[in-house]
Amino acid sequence: MSKELIRLMGCSMAFDDELVLDNINLYINDSEFLTLLGPSGCGKTTTLRIIGGFTTPTAGEVLFDGVRMNDIPPHLRQVNTVFQRYALFPHLNVFENVAFGLRIPKTVEETNAAGKPVKRKVKLPESEIRERVLEMLSVVSLKGFENRRITELSGGQQQRVAIARALVNRPKVLLLDEPLGALDLRLRKDMQSELKRIQQQMGITFIYVTHDQEEALAMSDTIVVMDQGKIQQIGRPEDIYNEPKNAFVADFIGESNILDGVMHEDYVVEFFNRKFKCLDKGFAPMEPVDVVIRPEDVDIVPVDKGQLKGTVTAVTFKGVHYDTIVDFKGYKWLIQTTDFHDVGETIGIVLNPDDIHIMHKSAYSGMFGDYSSYSEEYDEIGDVTLLDEEDEEEAGHAE
Repeated sequence: MSKELIRLMGCSMAFDDELVLDNINLYINDSEFLTLLGPSGCGKTTTLRIIGGFTTPTAGEVLFDGVRMNDIPPHLRQVNTVFQRYALFPHLNVFENVAFGLRIPKTVEETNAAGKPVKRKVKLPESEIRERVLEMLSVVSLKGFENRRITELSGGQQQRVAIARALVNRPKVLLLDEPLGALDLRLRKDMQSELKRIQQQMGITFIYVTHDQEEALAMSDTIVVMDQGKIQQIGRPEDIYNEPKNAFVADFIGESNILDGVMHEDYVVEFFNRKFKCLDKGFAPMEPVDVVIRPEDVDIVPVDKGQLKGTVTAVTFKGVHYDTIVDFKGYKWLIQTTDFHDVGETIGIVLNPDDIHIMHKSAYSGMFGDYSSYSEEYDEIGDVTLLDEEDEEEAGHAE
């Protein structure tokens, strides 16, 4: 079982009377890769800064190994940070950039002959500095780059130098604030794998901030989804994606069709005037709910075999699949399929029980999930009693 390393208890933060972090409760385990994910202004970077000691919360406590750290400055915490701008020294080569922190004398407390505590400055021997720098350059795949100038490196190589410089001091925690934002798409994907490899090899805690859901899903052991200064959901990437807690999480983590529904009973939900089997339970009888259907989970079939029918209104080729927009009585779904269906074609769809995910209604209900740029029928389609008798007959076998 993993050991808890950091805990935030009731942490809030306000700037000029504006609440940017609202009663955050979170624990982070030793050797965990945890990602704070959310849109700009959601509070993720403020949370990171509180952990690093750059910001003191206006309320709440920050604990490291059970010890309160609110008033402990950053340089006295076993934490290092990699920012989006790497802040490397252009006049120093790669070796000296990584060695920079090791050359700063450390203050140690000792007991003198009289039994009294005394402080003195201690420098690392040059042999140990060289050993640790070369070890870190090997970890970040820059062995042999010791004498290169920073200006001679690519963006990805500069990022590796910044990571090596942060890790060479052997922190317990590495904070990463959108470190891949300055890289192009291909390099970002490469560095996602590289960061995960480094974290696993070093066995230390990474706390990563991003607004990129793909980065979060690819690298994290745990994802913390945030919005408006609050935590919306915490979980493993698979759980966050497959079982979102509300419409915001469902929409922010991947594409989602989010519909109004009613839970008749355990494992039975109704939407579009059809009852469907699902895998969810624990809702009140006839409770209004949000229904999430991922675009890749929808099976397109001939109209006479479908549970619902709709009309294709737009098709976009995405390389490995087509993004197909389908109009169901004015409410437009996104369906991702490897088969081409032309605009104007009428199709049927089939949904299996594990394709349908049920969420409680929330403040985000009704805000996401319709792929119409505008639909006058949106409000009407939310009322499942409005489908006509012809549609009842065409999809009657859905029950």
